[in-house]
Amino acid sequence: MPRYEYKVVPAPTKGIKGKGVRGAEAKFSFAVQELMNGMAGYGWEYQRAETLPSVERSGLTGTTTEWRNVLVFRRLREGDASEFQPELLPAPMHSDEDEDQPLEMPFENEDADNDPLPDNGVEDTQVDANIGASLSILARARSVTAKTDDDDSEKDPETKS
Repeated sequence: MPRYEYKVVPAPTKGIKGKGVRGAEAKFSFAVQELMNGMAGYGWEYQRAETLPSVERSGLTGTTTEWRNVLVFRRLREGDASEFQPELLPAPMHSDEDEDQPLEMPFENEDADNDPLPDNGVEDTQVDANIGASLSILARARSVTAKTDDDDSEKDPETKS
């Protein structure tokens, strides 16, 4: 027996404008139509409209009964445990020959540590000098901005413009 899940949404209370829709009744019908089409897009099937009582507070101690109009939708329940059928994967193939041999990585090379680095045409001292120059420029820029911030804070607030 199929199982369903239900969704209850408030019915529209006002109509909405649409192309070629004129009059209060047509606008209200268009609002209901758009709500139903939107729910159908998510797989919900319209069941019925209901008018149900809702007890609400009125004032400090009183209550009143308001009647609410709702629309009821349903759809088949997804992922139901009774319908779930997991597919088992085949067991991995295992041979006794593989257990006796140690694993070797294809990219391992014992002489790799002793190989010299490739020459890129730049002397190491040139790279170090460029890095040092960049760091000194950054340090000077930071000290200049720090001095201007200090100068602004030392000025009298009335003379600042």
